[in-house]
This record gives sequence, structure tokens and C-alpha cells, in this order.
Amino acid sequence: MQFKERLKLLQSIVQSHFKVKFNFFPLNIGSFYDRIMPKLRRIKSMKKGENQMADLDYDSNKTFAAAVERSKKIEEDIVKNPSKYRVLTGDRPTGRLHIGHYFGSLQNRVKLSKMGVPTMILIADYQVLTDHDAFQEISQNTKQLVIDYLAAGIEPGENVIIYPHSYVPEANQLMLPFLTLVSNAELERNPTVKEEIQSGLANGKMKSVNAGMFTYPIHQACDILFCKGNVVPVGKDQLPHLELTRTIARRFNEKYCADREPIFPEPQALLSKTPSILGLDGNQKMSKSRGNAIMLCASEDETAKLIKKAKTDGERHISYDPVNRPEVANLLSLISLCTGDTPEAIAERIGDGGGGMLKNTLTEALNETLRPLRTKRAELEKNPEYIRKVLTEGAERARAIAVQTLNEVRAAMNMVI
Repeated sequence: MQFKERLKLLQSIVQSHFKVKFNFFPLNIGSFYDRIMPKLRRIKSMKKGENQMADLDYDSNKTFAAAVERSKKIEEDIVKNPSKYRVLTGDRPTGRLHIGHYFGSLQNRVKLSKMGVPTMILIADYQVLTDHDAFQEISQNTKQLVIDYLAAGIEPGENVIIYPHSYVPEANQLMLPFLTLVSNAELERNPTVKEEIQSGLANGKMKSVNAGMFTYPIHQACDILFCKGNVVPVGKDQLPHLELTRTIARRFNEKYCADREPIFPEPQALLSKTPSILGLDGNQKMSKSRGNAIMLCASEDETAKLIKKAKTDGERHISYDPVNRPEVANLLSLISLCTGDTPEAIAERIGDGGGGMLKNTLTEALNETLRPLRTKRAELEKNPEYIRKVLTEGAERARAIAVQTLNEVRAAMNMVI
């Protein structure tokens, strides 16, 4: 290829990639340098910035292994030093809670709060809007969540605050600076968000993907960091969100707190020891939307009817075999959570009693376990003013914390007037 032809090829590449119209003839290297090099420098700078944000690792195996180790240390220390920690936990108000929530998270929240661990219980009402078109029941669902919390044994007080985050605007203001600390690529790579989007589109719950679906993990970071929460009870599937929060805290401190004390802690996961609770169909996670759940507010008769329809298998002899008999194993696990006996011991007692005896055993155990909760729940239903008081007082206390944190953030970013 002749020199002139090479220049023509270079000219076409330059025009295509840099959107610059340039005629090499007559050849003017000085002009070429002056016009193209600034673009090259900007591209190099952009790539450098991307690389600086590329340290967020969503590798599930690596992240999970590290989280398990940290969680073990927290479990040992939190009993001795409860005041050293602040727990942030909560739910989206998409409906009333079921027994999966009770065994999976509520019992642990009650335990932590009674140990004296400062606990922030968030009702994430804004986040309902990310993947739910229906918003008409958010207010009612929020109040029902509080009733479930209180009935389960959570007691608002000096160390326990229950609040909806839509009533804490100062916490939501952290969203803007936090957005600048995360790249688009990191948001798009979040495996939990990807899975939620795919599931929402597949089951028709989402008609389209709004920007809130990609940014709500950053909003979760605001929820955790505004109160300087340093422990978050989560399952393995939520670790990517928490890892993003840890990254945001670290980047903020490195960027804005170089000459002062760090503002934000890097929160740790407190991993649940309760295995994933399947629904009564035995093959999917328990969920009201799937119709396989037993709600905490269900009556004893309603509970019995639901369990009677639970899926088992054709074998009469009951054995605990999660791999080959998942439906039976799931019901045995639920009995175990109620009684404290091992699933194997329960299966041995039932033996040839078959599916009927298995279901009757679960019905009796579950109704007995939930009876005090349901009694208290019925009493709380009659006192809506108290439920509203819990929420308004909780929001007021949460705002006081958020105002202090936002003032610290403004000072670190040199925005104080």
C-alpha cells in the first residue's frame, strides 16, 4: 500500500471514530496533532476514570466466602458488644408478611433488638415503584407491616426505630453524590438486578424497565449509610447490593475525607442461618404472588386448609431427603423451625403415617407457634392510631439522624454556606 493510500485509510478511520472531518492533503501534521490529540486525551481520561471505578467485584463465590467469614466474627462479637453495632433492616410494603418472612428475618430482628443492638427498621415504600405498577395499597401495606413487626415481638423504643424512607428526605438527598461514585457499567453488571428484571418481565409484573431498577441499589446504600448502619442482615442473593454500598462508602471516604475522619462505615453482612423457605408447592421460594404462602394474618382454619393442599409425593413412608423428595423435606423443615427438632427426627416419628400425618403435624406445630403472634396482631388491628404513632415518631427520629449525616456530607464536599 502506497503512502498516499495509507493516509486515505487513516483519514477514513479518523473521520469514522472521532467524528472529525479532516483532509490530509495537503499534509499538515501540526494541524492533525492539534485537532486529534485533545480527543485522544479525553478518551484516555475517560478510560482511566472507568478503570478507577472497576474495582467493584460481583464475583459471587469470592464475595460470599469473604462475607461468611466476616459474618461469623460479627455473630461472636455482637453478643458481647451490642452497642458497637447499628443494624439496618426492613421490607418493601408490597403486601402482608408470611411465615417465610417470620422464620427468615423477623425472629432474628426480635433477637437482635432484645440483645440491645440499635436497630433501624426501614419500610422501603419508594422502592415499590421500581417494579410495581400498583401503588394504591402502599399506605395500607405499610401499616400492615408495622402490625406484623409488633406482633412478632419487635418493640419500638430507644434502640429500635421503625420508619418509611419516603419521610426521611435528608437520607434521599444522599442519592445525588452517591450516583457520582458509581459507573453505569457497575450498575448494569449487578447480578441481582439482572435477575429481578428478567423475572419481572417474564411474569408480567413489569411492562418495561425503568431507570429506578438500575439505581435502586444506590438508594439502598442511602438507606444503610444515612444512619451509619454497620450491620445488615441479608441472604446470599442480596450480597451484590451490600457490596455496592460498601464500595460507595469507601469511595466517598477516600475522595472527600482524605483530611478528616471517614464519615461512613463499610457495612458488613449478617448472613441468615435459616435455609431458604420454599412455598407449599415445594419447588419455589415462598411468595404471596405465587400463591404458595401462609400469611401471618391467616386464621388457624385458613392455615389448615392451605397446608392440606400442600404438595408432597406418592411415597407413604416419610423420610427427609431434600434432593429426591424436596416437597416432603420442605414440610419437615417447617415443622423443625416450629419445634426445634431436626427434620430427620420428625420424619422418623411420622414414619408410615404418610402425607396426611405429615400435614397434620405441620398444621398443629405452626398454629401453636403463631398463636401468640396472631392474638397480638388482632389487638393491634384495633388500634390504628398507635400504628400511625409508631411510624410518625420513627420518621421523626430517623430524620434527626439523617440531618446530622447530611450536614457532615455537605461539610466534606465543601458545600456549607
